[in-house]
Amino acid sequence: MAALDIGIDLGTCSIYAMDHSGGTVLREPSVVALDKRTGKVIGAGSKVLDMVGKAPGHIEVVHPLRDGVISDFTMTEVLIKHLLKKITNNQLLKPRVCLCVPSAITGVEVQAVIDATVSAGARKVYLIEEPVAAAIGAGIDLSLPHGNMIVDVGGGTCDIAVLSLNGIVCKTSLKVAGHAFDEALIRYIKQQHNLLIGTPTAERIKIEAGAVMAGFEPATAYAKGRDLVSGLPKKVAVTREDTLVPLGEPMGLILQAIVSVLERTPPELAADIRTGGVILTGGGALVTGFAAAVERRANIPARLAPDPERCVAIGTAKSFNYLGKLYDGFVTARGASR
Repeated sequence: MAALDIGIDLGTCSIYAMDHSGGTVLREPSVVALDKRTGKVIGAGSKVLDMVGKAPGHIEVVHPLRDGVISDFTMTEVLIKHLLKKITNNQLLKPRVCLCVPSAITGVEVQAVIDATVSAGARKVYLIEEPVAAAIGAGIDLSLPHGNMIVDVGGGTCDIAVLSLNGIVCKTSLKVAGHAFDEALIRYIKQQHNLLIGTPTAERIKIEAGAVMAGFEPATAYAKGRDLVSGLPKKVAVTREDTLVPLGEPMGLILQAIVSVLERTPPELAADIRTGGVILTGGGALVTGFAAAVERRANIPARLAPDPERCVAIGTAKSFNYLGKLYDGFVTARGASR
């Protein structure tokens, strides 16, 4: 039996895994549950999701990835091992694994990702930068002398890059993305309504009624949490208009970063981008008004890639076709002990 090649989008909120053939796709929340009394792992991924904010004191729900990189090495290893076990179906031959990482990842963070993946059972590990994986997943031919701009808005990081001729011309990465939107809503509801809500509730409000730009169809979501005055359960309505100010703050930082990259882009490539537009990927780009806000601020067309949430995972799985071809994009590679 041939060993699998697996691409993994190692996200702050969710992890997507796909084999090279595209036949198997898994999505698992980036969470692990730990029994603090015994130190044993109770579960990982979707099995743990419903425990977030609801677990008793002896159960700790750990988010081992923050801002797109490892914050808890041991729990990340557990999470990757959980994924590899499900996607390889316990076959004997170890898989090659390619993981996408933020553009601004440090050398220490690179080694942590590689070590965790090798320990989880990978035969060889490759790392590819998120905007490059997103471009491949969106079906862009990177070999052409044509400028392409990718904005990948994940849970923990927003990666922005201009690509041409199998290389990265200019790029930036900021730790402002989907999770920052959630935190902004948590702060707003706390200030305006004296109501404390959790991250899952904030994410639901963002999806149901959130907007970063006015002029879209009205919508209302309900926030349920604990009243900070009475200490009792409470429910309030949050309209789309209510979310404009809190979501506008992190969105402003993302727009500023997009403009900064455009200002550093060579004129000929900037002309290509002006014609072809910006390609948006990642779950954060699905917030209502995101593409319209980019168009208005940068004065260039913006469009969502096909299947934006899985686009990076698809590109990461396909990246095995680009080994030795890309001048930029692959961060490093290392083989496991055999």
